[in-house]
Amino acid sequence: MMQKRYMSIWFSTLLTDWIRIKRPALKDLPLVFSDKAGNRMVITAASKEAASLGIHLGMPLADARAIVPDLEVIENQCHKSKKLLTALGRWCIRYTPLVALEEDQGLILDISGCAHLWGGEKAYLREIVNRLRGIGYQVRASISDTMGTAWAVSRYGRVSPIIKSGEELNALLPLPPMALRISPIASQKLIKLGLKTIGSFISMPRSVLRRRIGEDSMERIEQVLGQKEDFFLPITVPEVYSERLASMEPIRTRKGIEIAIEKLLFQLCTKLQSDGMGLRSALLQSYRIDGQVIKTQIGTNSPSVNTSHLFKLFSLQIDKIEPKMGIELFTMDAVRFDRLDPGQESLWMTEKSMSNQKVIELLDRLAGKLGAQVIQRYLPQPHHWPERSIKKVDSITEPLSLPWRTDRLRPVQLLKVPEPVQVTAPIPDYPPMLFRYQGVTHQVKKADGPERIEREWWLEKGEHRDYYQLEDAEGKRYWLFRSGHYSPEKPSQWFIHGFFA
Repeated sequence: MMQKRYMSIWFSTLLTDWIRIKRPALKDLPLVFSDKAGNRMVITAASKEAASLGIHLGMPLADARAIVPDLEVIENQCHKSKKLLTALGRWCIRYTPLVALEEDQGLILDISGCAHLWGGEKAYLREIVNRLRGIGYQVRASISDTMGTAWAVSRYGRVSPIIKSGEELNALLPLPPMALRISPIASQKLIKLGLKTIGSFISMPRSVLRRRIGEDSMERIEQVLGQKEDFFLPITVPEVYSERLASMEPIRTRKGIEIAIEKLLFQLCTKLQSDGMGLRSALLQSYRIDGQVIKTQIGTNSPSVNTSHLFKLFSLQIDKIEPKMGIELFTMDAVRFDRLDPGQESLWMTEKSMSNQKVIELLDRLAGKLGAQVIQRYLPQPHHWPERSIKKVDSITEPLSLPWRTDRLRPVQLLKVPEPVQVTAPIPDYPPMLFRYQGVTHQVKKADGPERIEREWWLEKGEHRDYYQLEDAEGKRYWLFRSGHYSPEKPSQWFIHGFFA
């Protein structure tokens, strides 16, 4: 089993760095964020310049202004901290699919099996830190077998940020108690007892430590040392079937994008096919150097592992992928997949089945070009009330559960909701002579009906309908109905419900 490796990234001045990236004029000025706490404003974030002047977190804003009269203050923006950290976490997905938010303005990355793609852990760490610093964030990072040790070294370490497997304890010994992520109260207790480094108390009997700092702090120590599993909740859980392709050099051409898509499709379909599954929907994410992520999604009408067909669907969308300065990472996820019919491939050898498969692939290409909402498939349902007699399905392979009704003529287009029309009829129960729909008057030349359809009383209450098939002077045919029985006490309500071919 592969040894787990984690990277902790600490953004020591997250909010002040963020606002300076947006407003470069604030660079090098003492800057703080403040928010309301009770009836007063307190400092919630401070730049290094402000901290060097004695301003600290939790200080009342009024006291901070007394120390630095020209202090730059950003108010009521602390809610952006988690949102900003989440965005940075998503940016880091280009380096590993598993990224989680961490305490104290940080990220934790599960980098197991990823670092070799960048030439080893040293080059991997340097690449991430330099990129983030290039954007404008002051960061420290560390790599270790345990999340707790990586957290401790990134914030308090003064040695190499890369801790070799099995060297966690040695890296922790010179650090202060708070590096173990224990509570501030527990840390203060240890310091008051003269235990100012982890090395001064870590070898003490557990029962003694537990009495001093409590059960929760002991659990933290066990997590840091790898004796107990730590909690890790990724920002985005990778799909079951997911492939990644990192680029040694940024890709800026259509040809390069096509090659990347072909490779990812081959890897994804090979994995799906080995499990007897076929692709129904795939999501391609292209990570650009400027931090933008371009998402491209395709869908199919039936499970498929035909890479050439799937590539054609993606090729219809490639023009929407703007590489600009370059794309450094591609990921492809099987958003949806279904069981692949084991007899499907052998059936392709026959002419008839091959033709059917081509129809399916043609529908996929049309949907990719015109939009998935353009092509719909409907199947009959066991209801005689028109609105319930059909259902929309999303698979072309779903079989009929009952045959289409052929004993009664039905319109090829049925309105979702019947629309009211104005009707003139010579005798109340006769077919209309004319009707007015959407401002246009239609003279009826031929009519057939009525056909009475009773409402399904076990589902809802209401009037029955008397349907008529009408043909106007232009030869166009319509399906109209009168709701309920004719009554001289109130005018009849007429509706149009469909159109014949």
